[in-house]
Amino acid sequence: MAKNLKLLRNIGIMAHIDAGKTTTTERILFYTGLKHMIQEVHDGEATMDWMDQERERGITITAAAIETQWKDYQINIIDTPGHVDFTVEVERSLRVLDGGVVLFCAVSGVEPQSETVWRQADRYRVPRLCFVNKMDRAGANFLHVVGDIKKKLGADPLPIQLPIGSEDNFQGVVDLVQNKAFVWKDEDKGQAPEEIPIPEDMREEAAHYRQDLLERLALEDEEGELLEKVAENPDAISLDEIKKFLRKGTIGMSFVPVLCGSAFKNKGVQALLDAVCDLLPSPLDLPDVEGTNPDGAPITRKADVAEPFSALCFKIATDPFVGRIVFMRVYSGSLEAGSYVLNTRSGQKVRISRLLKMHSNKQNPIKKIEAGDICAGTGFKRDLRTGDTICVPDHPIILESIDFPDPVVGIVIEPKKKTDIDKLSIAVGKLVEEDPTLQVETNQETGQTILKGMGDLHLEIIIDRIRREFKVEVNQGEPQVAYREKLTRAIPYEQEHKKQSGGRGQYAKIKGEIGP
Repeated sequence: MAKNLKLLRNIGIMAHIDAGKTTTTERILFYTGLKHMIQEVHDGEATMDWMDQERERGITITAAAIETQWKDYQINIIDTPGHVDFTVEVERSLRVLDGGVVLFCAVSGVEPQSETVWRQADRYRVPRLCFVNKMDRAGANFLHVVGDIKKKLGADPLPIQLPIGSEDNFQGVVDLVQNKAFVWKDEDKGQAPEEIPIPEDMREEAAHYRQDLLERLALEDEEGELLEKVAENPDAISLDEIKKFLRKGTIGMSFVPVLCGSAFKNKGVQALLDAVCDLLPSPLDLPDVEGTNPDGAPITRKADVAEPFSALCFKIATDPFVGRIVFMRVYSGSLEAGSYVLNTRSGQKVRISRLLKMHSNKQNPIKKIEAGDICAGTGFKRDLRTGDTICVPDHPIILESIDFPDPVVGIVIEPKKKTDIDKLSIAVGKLVEEDPTLQVETNQETGQTILKGMGDLHLEIIIDRIRREFKVEVNQGEPQVAYREKLTRAIPYEQEHKKQSGGRGQYAKIKGEIGP
């Protein structure tokens, strides 16, 4: 039976480095029952940080996908890196996602990489929620971060919660949508928030922000009925009405709902999950995917199993056990394992022998994929790259590909042993295929092999992977500069030629000028 696409959410979690993306994802996996215990980033045990390099450094390097359930909803989550060197992972994830959760640190507010991911989300028109994390930290200020989002990102933030206390005194939230207050007890890992009356000292503030919320939602009602109720009797507005217009404005990107909490202290994550299900779009809420046929004429495909199959390959990865894995977002139709598809860029038919649901770095085989799915496939022999469209051969479509930034820094690499030249070449070839922001070239004048990437950390991780995954020891250094000399001004010269070896002899006098 085909799945109900209304209950599907494809979301990405993105932010500046250290805002708590992976910690929030770990709590989501715990509360949705996918894991029976909470694992921490600083212990090197986070599910989504599976690479050795990620666990040692406590940072996310590669975007990891996972599927989980919350209430009746299926949620596909991609946890993205926060470091600017790995911005390619955010770029390609946003290209295929329907919605996003942007995290902000309650102390630091909008940071440089927050601006970068926000611009990327704007470019792909991804509706999003904001979650102000780390409300338990010294210096946390929810309303300051809301002002920061407005001022620095040019967005229209709409608080749908207010924190009860902050720093060491952060206990819970006032839910402005339900007009109720909830607090969490530290000892129960936040699983059962307790409903309490809105604290006396917050009633005036809560009433003010709830009125702001209702007035803002009234602008989404074209018929004006909500505005009448807001003016005459706000208490008559039902919860369903509020959620309806909140969802409409979020998907239409008129405003961005803002929630708060502390993922590390297990506070506020369930409310965030509820907001993801209630407010972010399903594949059916978004416009039909647009593409072109091989002649260049525009065509569209609906998010429907009955449509011809089409999917975008947004990431290629290399697994030591199963070989090349292609991550894909299915936009229409369905595909069974072992089927042939058309790669519209190369015009070649490709057989996807196995289909997989990804659980971070673990793979669960499945028999069939359908519209809306984010999944992976293996067993393809021919050329398949990041940004390629695959579809049924009888109904070709070319979806918009993904643009990647050019690399900005380069280092020279060479194997320590001459016998490893071929192994190094294979290793670099596979890594370049995985990561479109990584480039390799040979300098014709110096003969050096130069590896180019997005930053020092990016190249450091790549060298580490060459050593660990491909068992090649590498020397690295700075590229040589091939200097050239040239004349800067004109110089007069005079030359005399004499030669006598019997006979008449030779004599010449030459005057001239040589210059640039």
